[in-house]
Amino acid sequence: MPAVAAEAAATEAGAAAPARPGPAKAGPDDLRYRSLTHRGCNARFAGTPDYVRVAASTEQVVEAVQQAVREGRRIAVRSGGHCFENFVDDPAVRALIDLSPMTAVHYDERRRAFAVEPGASLGETYRKLFVGWGVVIPAGATAEVGVGGHILGGGYGALSRRYGLGVDHLYAVEVVVVNGRGEASAVVATREADDPRRDLWWAHTGGGGGNFGIVTRYWFRSPGAEGSDPARLLPRAPSSALTFSASWSWKDLDQEAFTRLVRNHGSWHEHNSAPGSAYAGLFSVFMLNSRKAGTVDLVGVVDSNGSRARQLVDDYVAAVGRGVRARPTRTHEDQPWLQAAANVQETPPAFFKAKAAYLRKRYTDRQTGTLHGHLASAAGDRVGGSVWLVSYGGEVAAVAPDATAVAQRDSILKAVYLTGWATPDDEGPSLAWVRGLYRAMYADTGGVPVPGDVSDGSFVNYPDTGLADPALNTSGTPWHTLYYKQHYPRLQQIKARWDPRDEFRHALSIRLPR
Repeated sequence: MPAVAAEAAATEAGAAAPARPGPAKAGPDDLRYRSLTHRGCNARFAGTPDYVRVAASTEQVVEAVQQAVREGRRIAVRSGGHCFENFVDDPAVRALIDLSPMTAVHYDERRRAFAVEPGASLGETYRKLFVGWGVVIPAGATAEVGVGGHILGGGYGALSRRYGLGVDHLYAVEVVVVNGRGEASAVVATREADDPRRDLWWAHTGGGGGNFGIVTRYWFRSPGAEGSDPARLLPRAPSSALTFSASWSWKDLDQEAFTRLVRNHGSWHEHNSAPGSAYAGLFSVFMLNSRKAGTVDLVGVVDSNGSRARQLVDDYVAAVGRGVRARPTRTHEDQPWLQAAANVQETPPAFFKAKAAYLRKRYTDRQTGTLHGHLASAAGDRVGGSVWLVSYGGEVAAVAPDATAVAQRDSILKAVYLTGWATPDDEGPSLAWVRGLYRAMYADTGGVPVPGDVSDGSFVNYPDTGLADPALNTSGTPWHTLYYKQHYPRLQQIKARWDPRDEFRHALSIRLPR
């Protein structure tokens, strides 16, 4: 039995496990306070809660929530710290509950599922699942992201085109909730059809974080997986990964060449993103950087090895560059899969703003022209920014839209509009640039990606409070429709059942039904 599996089995059998730290409480005078309140990835936001409660167990989370409710303090929770907006660091938050010590990953024999705590990074989770059992959850491509909030928004990454979303393999959740009497408790909800709490499980398959309670444990088992052999209950991990890049120099790209690259890339995804595609194992990010960056970069990975993987990459890069006279600079590297997927590198907080959208088809020619105009403009040259087109589709589209809370199932790409800056003084021009680009891209639908033939709303794990700003969203389509589409009323009913006092809320949280 592999070492990790043996350790988990010993724990399940009741053997002594390493002692967890006791609950810690850090106020403004505590030497830990600044570090705990400044570990979010977006340096724009740093909260000033009355205290931070560091919890290492479900019981400690229940205690922390109960105390905050009793004291009437607004609650927020942090696991990995990768929220793009100020949901955790809102000035109104008075009690911050930090789950960073909760990093356990083990096989739960009783539930025949893998238990993962919210403070575990994706890289840690991949490593433990791979070393122990050779399996994987098809979740994010950024190893340092915490499982906690990532799964709540759906959980997608480099293996999703082959195996679906992370939530497509979610069997159960343990959630600390608060009832109408203000009593905190931990409950477990599963996907079993006869589970009276199944609605709470469903809400956590893409309903977003900070809405219903605090998740203290996830369990993963693929639908239809049979038997008790852990190695057969989740997808098998790849043995190796071929990473690649292709970079075109801006000095070699006029508007016609740029337009052709973007059109080719979108058309390729239109034709190669169905379930069962021969390219299911290929994941890429097309980084359409402003001219200031110097290049436009296509980077990605294929989850297989040998000459077949290299041929897939060569064909893909050739298809994207077809008809473009400029030739890209190419790199590729064959790596063991674990090395490619689980290398956690802590990135310091940075000042940035992100906006997002789903694409059901490639950009229209008008949108592509707009994109070139902004990226090649003098403002883009001064400020700097990017639009990332991220591979989607494949087995994601094989799941019915109502099976989980993720409503966008037939999209082929995710678009991420990004800008960053060095100091707070630089914020104004950068925000103006990315907001202007976004509004121009969706000028035909009120400045936002209203679901339709080409667009399909936005991604809740790349939250953007601008979608709720009537000055920026003139579409008449509310922010919650852009994120949740037809699922929002159902999510509101689940909110009313499990968080009737609205203890868990933020700028874009599910609202209680009137």
